Amino acid sequence: MPTFTALSSAWLLLLTIPLVVFYFLKLRRPRHVIPSLVLWRQVLADQRVNSPFQRFKRNILLLLQLLLLLLLVLAAMQPVLRHATSAATRLPVLIDVSASMAALDKPGGQSRLDAAKARVRELIDNLPPDQQVSLIAFAKTARRLTAFTNSKSELREALAALQVEDVPGDLDEALRLAQALGRSETFDRVWLLSDGNFPARTQFELSFNVEFQRVAPGGSNFGLTACNARRDLAGAWEVFIQLAGSAEAESTTGTVELRQNGTLVGSERVTLAKGSAPRLSFRLTSREAAEVEARYIPEGFDSLASDNSASLHLPAPRPLSAFVPESLTSARHALAAIEGVELTDNQSGYDLLITDRDADLATPARVVATFALIPEDLRPLITIEKANAQAIDWRRDSPALQHVSFDDVLLADDPRFAPGITDTRLRELGYAILADAPRGPLIIEKTDADQQRVHLLFHPDRSTFVYRVGYPVFISNLVQLALRRGQLSEVAAAQTGPLAPRAGKDAALLSAAETSLAAVDQIEFAEQLKVTAATTTPRVDRSLWWPIACAALALLAVEWWWFNRRAVRA
Repeated sequence: MPTFTALSSAWLLLLTIPLVVFYFLKLRRPRHVIPSLVLWRQVLADQRVNSPFQRFKRNILLLLQLLLLLLLVLAAMQPVLRHATSAATRLPVLIDVSASMAALDKPGGQSRLDAAKARVRELIDNLPPDQQVSLIAFAKTARRLTAFTNSKSELREALAALQVEDVPGDLDEALRLAQALGRSETFDRVWLLSDGNFPARTQFELSFNVEFQRVAPGGSNFGLTACNARRDLAGAWEVFIQLAGSAEAESTTGTVELRQNGTLVGSERVTLAKGSAPRLSFRLTSREAAEVEARYIPEGFDSLASDNSASLHLPAPRPLSAFVPESLTSARHALAAIEGVELTDNQSGYDLLITDRDADLATPARVVATFALIPEDLRPLITIEKANAQAIDWRRDSPALQHVSFDDVLLADDPRFAPGITDTRLRELGYAILADAPRGPLIIEKTDADQQRVHLLFHPDRSTFVYRVGYPVFISNLVQLALRRGQLSEVAAAQTGPLAPRAGKDAALLSAAETSLAAVDQIEFAEQLKVTAATTTPRVDRSLWWPIACAALALLAVEWWWFNRRAVRA
């Protein structure tokens, strides 16, 4: 229904009064003596019409001028045709800029982000003066592009600067930012523009309505979804590459190339069918550090280019540096039997550190294993009593406990929770429980960005564990953890992200979810609230002042034509 956003301009209608009065005023003409009045009959008629207080005669020129004034007044009152169901004057617009939004719909076609921009641009072009918009872009994180504003130039400039980021999209981040805005500036609905490439379920509790405007997904796409390398006993690297496609991918062919320090070292032509996920392997021999890039080169149309390459950094081979104090003879004997491990105490940092002394924990290490030591932040929560105990359960799927059994293992240390403390408290502090004793945790683990720690809350030398085959297996598992964290045995291509270093454009590995171009039709929020995607272009408020102003201009041209037509006839 049309509404006016500048009703104060209605006072301009009073201009009709002087316009009409001008047609009633008597014109003052100079007097001249002439021989005849035959050629001045029209002047005499005009003189009678312009005499005040005479009967008003029909005048088409006056009607045109009144209609022109009315149209100009209407344009000044800023009429708007409302289509939105909300009366709110503020509208946050969430725009997805994750990697899948770069997908094209056809060769040389439009990207998903460009399609979303076109819808937002239409909203901005028709933005009425009484409504404000805030643009929010989100991928792995969300950022606010503009505050709430009705400045079309500012909104257009922010929208034009948007670019795709080669990272997965996180809808929760965008919704949390929108919710934070709602604490200071009220609104009751949010626009979400995306291709729907995110999980269909979220536990986010909505405090506003979400209008999910889904742009059409991209076209056929294949790309690299996995790239890793493993070093064998001879020191050579085996590089594994896996490809996969989108749900709508059509059968195609392409070439996978592998380059080492910029030199082509392997190439293989592949045929890709819908639903296939072929896995390729290349063998590399390098005694020095090397930069390896895998690249998929499609022979036909491929809608997403950012998932066609991945990079690996292969470190130079070296022994695994480990430190174990002389007092832990059982651990030193187990490490001495493993090839490629160098026991040393002359370094400022280690790949693997195994100790039962607090003083050793100050030394940097990638993997740390402690015996009968409680982490400092857990000492108020756990105590170790001198009593007999046994393991009652352990996680067999943990890499640290793989192929390790605690059946019939007797312990002389009994770790116990402090009163009122449960497993939940440890998980809140970031610890995972790998094994349980009757009254507390037996083995716990904590993983940080630069270190992985495994804490045995008992001492193996005061148990029968050191006499079981599971003990050297446990030490071997620790070595494998250190090898992986030091990238000495296995290397995986880095996932793209804000913190991922990249050698160049498209160097890191894109998320497999982005390659799939999967699109959800519905988002399910907390409390089973569901929002269905709308694939059609949304109806936005239409500002009517521009067509009214154009109508006034056309009427002005008609008036000019009418006046000149009468003049020519006369």
